[in-house]
Amino acid sequence: MTTLPSAEHRRDLPPAEARALFRAGLRTPTAGWCRGWTQANLIAVPSDLAYDMLLFAQRNPKACPLLDVGDVGSVSTSLMSGDLRTDVPAYRVFEDGELVDEPDDVRDVWREDLVAFLIGCSFTFEAALLDAGVPVRHIEQDVNVPMFRTSVPTRPAGRLGGPLVVSMRPVRARDVAAAVRVTARYPAVHGAPVHVGDPEAIGISHPDRPDYGDPVEIRADEVPVFWGCGVTPQAAVVASRPPFAIGHAPGHMVLTDARDSDYLVP
Repeated sequence: MTTLPSAEHRRDLPPAEARALFRAGLRTPTAGWCRGWTQANLIAVPSDLAYDMLLFAQRNPKACPLLDVGDVGSVSTSLMSGDLRTDVPAYRVFEDGELVDEPDDVRDVWREDLVAFLIGCSFTFEAALLDAGVPVRHIEQDVNVPMFRTSVPTRPAGRLGGPLVVSMRPVRARDVAAAVRVTARYPAVHGAPVHVGDPEAIGISHPDRPDYGDPVEIRADEVPVFWGCGVTPQAAVVASRPPFAIGHAPGHMVLTDARDSDYLVP
């Protein structure tokens, strides 16, 4: 079994070395890994659904900021020189909208007609939040980020539609303005929050029970802050029930060869 590196080692690893660990069987959320290197969400769909997915991302840019699209059947993209079938720490396989498997390797189910989409991930701006003095609770607790399906509908595209998914980070009330300002400078990786405050306003009844990821502590002086999440295409797959799709396990991201600074808007 591959051993989980220390938090300090994870932070300093280059993406190729992290991907080698995942390829060897390490299954772990990737928040705090490879500081300075961009992380991405994965959704791969058959080519006859690829235009609908492209249009879905274009119509829902806060949740689905598109970073790269692979060629039909390709297992890498210009942003990720590894193998998308093996180099992600965990996957989800869908058939007719049902989750049928959560493997560590999808070589046996990858199809020659699949088109891979890499979508921006909010883990990319977490180093900037920390540098601005805004704590990131799931990194502090060494757990996965909490993610929620909301009551907010996405704008549908062709055969795809479903609810907006968000990630949540508790932020001290005095730091909310700084969190908004910092993350707004990363529009290609979700940018500014989509909601601040009352979770019920976006259909989240139990902020201590995430739909994906792990619960985190929300302290008395903190406000829950919600960002668009790249798990939204997977929620659309569940709602729309296409015959087949592959995604990453939420929070278990693609470590790309791009730098966070590539997506920073001055």
